[in-house]
Amino acid sequence: MARIVTAVRPGLARAVTAARPRIARLTEAVRVRPVHLPRPRTVRTWHYTAGAATAGLALAAGVVTVAGPWDANGQRTAERDRAAALERSGGADHGRSGRAAGAPRPAPSAAPVLTGLGSATGAVGTRKTPPDANALSGVLDPLLEAPALGSSHAAAVVDVTTGERLYGADAGKALTPASTTKIATAVAALSALGPDHRLTTRTALEPDTRELVLVGGGDPTLTAHAKPGGWAGLRALAADTAKALDERGIHRITLSYDTTLFTGPALHPIGVNDNLAPISALTVDEGRTDASTDGPAPRVADPAADAATRFAAFLKDAGITTTAPGPSKASTRAETLARVSSPPLSELVERMLTNSDNDIAEALARHTALASGQPADFVGGAKAIATRLRKLGLPMTGAAFHDGSGLNRDDRLTADLLTALLVKAGDPGRPGLRPVLTGLPVAGFTGTLSRRYTDGAAGLVRAKTGTLTGVNTLAGTVVDKTGHLLAFAFLASDTTNPMEAQSALDTAATALTR
Repeated sequence: MARIVTAVRPGLARAVTAARPRIARLTEAVRVRPVHLPRPRTVRTWHYTAGAATAGLALAAGVVTVAGPWDANGQRTAERDRAAALERSGGADHGRSGRAAGAPRPAPSAAPVLTGLGSATGAVGTRKTPPDANALSGVLDPLLEAPALGSSHAAAVVDVTTGERLYGADAGKALTPASTTKIATAVAALSALGPDHRLTTRTALEPDTRELVLVGGGDPTLTAHAKPGGWAGLRALAADTAKALDERGIHRITLSYDTTLFTGPALHPIGVNDNLAPISALTVDEGRTDASTDGPAPRVADPAADAATRFAAFLKDAGITTTAPGPSKASTRAETLARVSSPPLSELVERMLTNSDNDIAEALARHTALASGQPADFVGGAKAIATRLRKLGLPMTGAAFHDGSGLNRDDRLTADLLTALLVKAGDPGRPGLRPVLTGLPVAGFTGTLSRRYTDGAAGLVRAKTGTLTGVNTLAGTVVDKTGHLLAFAFLASDTTNPMEAQSALDTAATALTR
């Protein structure tokens, strides 16, 4: 309300000033004059009220006429648009990126840029000529030939508004994409499930046996933290479950846990790794053994058993005694006692891209598989991602998926495919894919780019990073100086110095902003 008042006050003041002569005439018109009546009458309160209402309506009509234009909902159009813009939340600040105290605040919203994709009068102008292909070649060719980028690299730059490729260097060459694979995973998951889809963890009580089953719903963001920060909370699930049990007079229970939603190996081919917990349909805080929320961290060996043990402790605090939890499967006859759900898939995608979260990526690959009729394992997830992208008409020649995170070195993507994914996410006809763009880290401000671009292009580049030994990639968007939104993808293999390669990619992306 304060923002709206601030936005409306100047316009209203001007309107009142302009309306003063008309208001004076209206006041004169409705002023009560002496009337000679044949006999005295008592004037009742409602008479005064009606007169005042008539005067008020006339006065309001005069102000409305002067202050216009107004829309069909009775709100002044310009002020409504301004208030909506002030209220609009940004894609850059996801609120849960683990920003340290004192660190720079996230960059402003990218919404104005995205709003303009379908309009020549929007924030992204389409009347000016897009960047000249020859000029781009003159700038990018020497930058991408830097020795730091190794012996094999590829690149593409595309105008997001038109889909026209403005630059290509081996753009159809399939290379190891590392974590830029997550862009493909995000597009596939959003396409298969929709941005509003939520992942639910529940408890189910088996009839007669008094066995309570903690049923994993494949939510990689389920948390046991005392302050869940908007994510689904294991503590809340325990409290609601304890209340339901108490209402049934049950205070001692056999506790089990169900992880059957996901199938296949729990360990990624890279093996035990601080970048990814064993994959399970039931996991809390991504199996982290510290208080971190993103980045590498030591992980528990069995995330499901860990989650169930924590859940048992929370039930005990609520007055419910349990047995030591063990694996089981909830029957179709089991009664659901309580449930907690994740935020919408759009938020999970943004968190995955901003922080390059491997645990979320692998979970979303499995959910994409389930939605596509495939087994919820590495093979099924990879097949489902590729199938979804083909259905979207994306260039899949040379592409190969083996996971959802990009940790598998056998993954292959082309610069053409990566830029096509970003263009598809910017398609005004597919607003459900927009979190792919709003989730990209912002140079110098958020996620995996928070410490990069500190000496140039901070806030101007939004891109997903990718790093494996000998592999450095970068794919995202920039707005050039003419106002065109450009999608770019740079892939380099056989790099020997990751920091120098990273710097070379950042220099190339910065050049696009100029």
